[in-house]
Amino acid sequence: MNTTATSEQDPARSDAVGGGRGVRAAGSAASLVSSMRAVRPTKALLGQQLVGADIITPEQLEQALAEGSQKGLRLGEALVEMGMVQEDAILPFIESHLGLPATRLRDGMIDPVAVRLLPRRVAERLDALALFKIRDAICVAMANPQNLEQLDEIERVTSLRVRPVFAFRGSIQRVRSRCYEEGFEVDTITADLNESAVQLQADAEVDLTNVESLVDGSPIINLVNYLLVQAIRAGASDIHIEPSRKFTVVRFRVDGQMYEALRPRRDMHPALVSRIKVMGKMDIAEHHHPQDGRFQVTVEGREIDFRVSTLPTVLGEKVVMRILDKDNLTFNLDLLGFQPDMLSWLKQLLAKPYGLLLVTGPTGSGKTTTLYSALELIKSVHRNVVSVEDPVEYQVELVNQVQVDESRQLSFGSVLRSILRQDPDTIMIGEIRDVETAEIAVQAALTGHLVLSTLHTNDSAGAIHRLGDMGIEPFKIAAALVGVVAQRLLRTVCSNCKTFVFASAELLETIHYQGDKRRSFIRGEGCSKCHDTGFVGRTGIYEVMAVDRELRALIARQASTDEIRDCYRRGGGQTLLEQGVRLAEKGMTSLEEVMRVAYFE
Repeated sequence: MNTTATSEQDPARSDAVGGGRGVRAAGSAASLVSSMRAVRPTKALLGQQLVGADIITPEQLEQALAEGSQKGLRLGEALVEMGMVQEDAILPFIESHLGLPATRLRDGMIDPVAVRLLPRRVAERLDALALFKIRDAICVAMANPQNLEQLDEIERVTSLRVRPVFAFRGSIQRVRSRCYEEGFEVDTITADLNESAVQLQADAEVDLTNVESLVDGSPIINLVNYLLVQAIRAGASDIHIEPSRKFTVVRFRVDGQMYEALRPRRDMHPALVSRIKVMGKMDIAEHHHPQDGRFQVTVEGREIDFRVSTLPTVLGEKVVMRILDKDNLTFNLDLLGFQPDMLSWLKQLLAKPYGLLLVTGPTGSGKTTTLYSALELIKSVHRNVVSVEDPVEYQVELVNQVQVDESRQLSFGSVLRSILRQDPDTIMIGEIRDVETAEIAVQAALTGHLVLSTLHTNDSAGAIHRLGDMGIEPFKIAAALVGVVAQRLLRTVCSNCKTFVFASAELLETIHYQGDKRRSFIRGEGCSKCHDTGFVGRTGIYEVMAVDRELRALIARQASTDEIRDCYRRGGGQTLLEQGVRLAEKGMTSLEEVMRVAYFE
């Protein structure tokens, strides 16, 4: 904080302005001011001090006194308003004269949370502004900090001890007009964040002068840096920046769920989007077509990739940034949450020399992580491993990764045909989206290649009928398929706010619960640690269906999904719902979360 108060002059003064050292335990604001008055020596009048220090001339003093008398201003206010002195020059004299700290208000010194501890109507009536709170004391800038009635009222309203600080009435009014607005939190953030907090890769650096000037005086780079840093610290997978009529909405996706992180002013949106486009090497002049880009930054010593997508909407461009943080992931099958027997089955499937292995589940269920973990297990210098992905999210050593690019006629089908001429041992296909890709994947599995890919189905049994719906003959599916892994990600209950509850009879009946129906389960109440969601982190639940002789016969004769599912369970397999309930019984997640994720009957 910009003030001339020092601990040698008055320890209480230093505490009120500087950040809480030596907070006195005693008394009200009135007693604080009274004690300050008692120890303050008699000093010359403020005007005499200013003239004696050659800050103003006697003639200027007379003019200011006349102007102040006419407009009802104090001497200091009149001098500043008339432009005879700057705030910084006169504040030390006012501080000495009052025996209280004096400061020039600026962005970065005001806590947005503390501001709202003093209601706006009270702050306006008293010409006051709450600056920050330290334990049970609140520092308040006031135009009249020696008014005991006002100090007592602020203490009564806030239920906190008041540390008064002098600030000019005009300065308080000017800053206060923004402090109670929606975007003030953003201004506070961008005022203090160091631009070096996020370092863009050297080959992506460009001139950002024009981008910053799109919003007059707004530190856009700092705001973008703040969003990146906060999202990474929160463990977010995506950052959504969405335009609305009154403001921009920034949301983070954490553990699969979205929550609002910030609301910058609406006029900041174009510059915010342009800054991100520049980082992602996209066209900042194009606003009417979707664009894709990516960039890499170093945040707190970690190199992190971001994949950027823009989408034009009726209110402006929406930006979504996917965070690809290797340090936040594990590509180790042993650590993904597989039960020991299922993990053993999966490793046996990956050890096969050829065949088709599918990983199924909805978007965001962790399929890509499972595939990369499988590649990490089977890759070696003795195998030629090739992948075709859209897009390539993580680069893996010893794997030849190809990215689909329709603009260059690089579709899944065309790339796969070329891969088959590259003498591959293992082929990883990011997703089977169409009939052409499905046919080539099955054909490659039948001709001596191990093929790994993903499908969007509810469970492992449903993958077989999905291939059939794509036009693949049942006998080819039976011959090519070696196994299917179905998976979901369940949020784990926050340890900081977990509580025990009893499930309703209807819920237990819905999930066909077979255990003790009088037992308790856990649930998160919601707290600041978990953003009031009740959950922190996720764990996987899986089905691993190995295709044996009995299953091949069922597939070849086009058996129903229910018949295939029953066969899987007879062989000792557990459904996703059963595994979710098991985790709820262990106290890792809630039954409601299990219902949300794993119940689809």
